[in-house]
Amino acid sequence: MSKSADAAPPAGWGVWTWPNLITAVRLLGIPLFCYLLLGTQYYWQAAVVLAVGSGTDWVDGQLARHLNQVSKLGRLLDPFVDRLYILTALLALTYVGLLPWLFTLAALAREAVMVGMVIVLRWHGHAPPQVHFLGKASTTIVFCTFPVLVIAGLVPEADFWAKPLGWALAWWGLGLYWLAALVYLRQARGLLKAGSPRTEFAA
Repeated sequence: MSKSADAAPPAGWGVWTWPNLITAVRLLGIPLFCYLLLGTQYYWQAAVVLAVGSGTDWVDGQLARHLNQVSKLGRLLDPFVDRLYILTALLALTYVGLLPWLFTLAALAREAVMVGMVIVLRWHGHAPPQVHFLGKASTTIVFCTFPVLVIAGLVPEADFWAKPLGWALAWWGLGLYWLAALVYLRQARGLLKAGSPRTEFAA
């Protein structure tokens, strides 16, 4: 990401933009995934919807910068949809028995820490800290975990490869997820001390 892109403020709410349209389509994938997973036996299709919806979280942001269509709505909606994908997948997979509650609680606790951090920063007049590579990488690994675990738990012929891959991604991703949170907390502490607000949303 270029420095000019980091420094450029949102031009406006900019509702009708291509990036926001992609984010809206991703949002519609969440109830479709829940329906396929919980209401049908189209488990491969549920995994594909989840993989596409969560795996394209970088597309809208890259497109917004490339087309110069950064907007206030996009900066609010994109991280909201990312968090909603993670929350929905965690609860849905736990409900059908594909994730243990221990894993789910650990991931939800991380999200609670991040929300608390943002609230504190906003209270002191700061935006969330700048996105870093570890945060993006950990979120990507967590996103990849969920469709693989759906296949591992509900598609018997894929169990031999999907189960070890899914759990390797799950625990590795959860560890990096918490490590990224610690880095964000360190950034937040620096912002509170230095009074240097940023404009990115933590991932």
